[in-house]
Amino acid sequence: MAYTAIDNPELYFQTELYTGNGSSGHAQTLDGEEDMQPDLVWMKNRDATGEHFLIDAARGVTKDIHSNTNAAEGTDANSLTAFGSDGFTVGSQGDINGNTEKMVAWCWKANGSGSSNTDGTINTTKTSASTTAGFSINTFTGSGSNATIGHGLGAVPEMIISKETGGTNDWYVYHIANGNTHGLRLSTNDAKEDDATLWNDTDPTSSVYSVGTNTGTNDSSAMVSYVFAPKQGYSKFKSYTGNGNANGTFVFTGMRPAFLMVRRADTGNNWVISDAKRSTFNVINTFSKADANTAESTNVWVDFLSNGFKIRDSGNGWNASGGTYVYMAFAKQPFVNSKGVPNNAR
Repeated sequence: MAYTAIDNPELYFQTELYTGNGSSGHAQTLDGEEDMQPDLVWMKNRDATGEHFLIDAARGVTKDIHSNTNAAEGTDANSLTAFGSDGFTVGSQGDINGNTEKMVAWCWKANGSGSSNTDGTINTTKTSASTTAGFSINTFTGSGSNATIGHGLGAVPEMIISKETGGTNDWYVYHIANGNTHGLRLSTNDAKEDDATLWNDTDPTSSVYSVGTNTGTNDSSAMVSYVFAPKQGYSKFKSYTGNGNANGTFVFTGMRPAFLMVRRADTGNNWVISDAKRSTFNVINTFSKADANTAESTNVWVDFLSNGFKIRDSGNGWNASGGTYVYMAFAKQPFVNSKGVPNNAR
């Protein structure tokens, strides 16, 4: 039996590192072995304080939102100005193209600009969905009343990241490990919240996810959601328990990670992002905070292994004794390919 349907994860996710030049029309070609036109690009200045920029094909170029703040969507003609067949182009915006400054961009493939999805009680304006990769981008106008949103994946999502783009309400995250009764804020480091108005205390299905009356998930305003369903050997959305020891928890993912975002859920802590491009060998020691505008940090904290990851530090952000941590991970390569052949260990 095939272990994975995605032998080459670079077709659907890549990390790009680049150096800014401060000028408009600064084109970036993804340096993976496969060409990939990204539909969501999440960018951050590595060297200096600056906003996280998230721009997607459904909302369109120059339309930016920031994971570290609750600010409404902005239009910046100098931000990301084009999605290319194998990359993207940025303008002179200093946060993502400061002269001589190092940048990181995490790039996901969906299905172009998308079209309306009518599966839910609210029709989306645009749903850009890759059923193969288990990722969709959805834009819609919320109703302020209990509703469902079609996500187009044909599989049950395990993580949903939601933002009101038309106003200043916080980002909210549904994660399967927290269940349909709870949510986490992406833009702050608060503990998870028990709030029926977020997801209407209802599990997502293979066609829709549910929202309540919370303005972070269903305001009477423009909204966007990034929806993820797991794909064996490519993506994983689960939790682990910390042991408070430098010989930390091993977490099986069935793949060698290219990207890992971790968040302690039972108390306040930052969202921590590491990738296999900035740290090319173990121990992984470079990370960014999704909920902060600070430059990237360094701290030995995790190993990326052929079949998962292992925590290598006792810090509260990833390994407090008894702490509950949720994560999202995307593959550099599956542990076992579609022919049932194991890949090399790391």
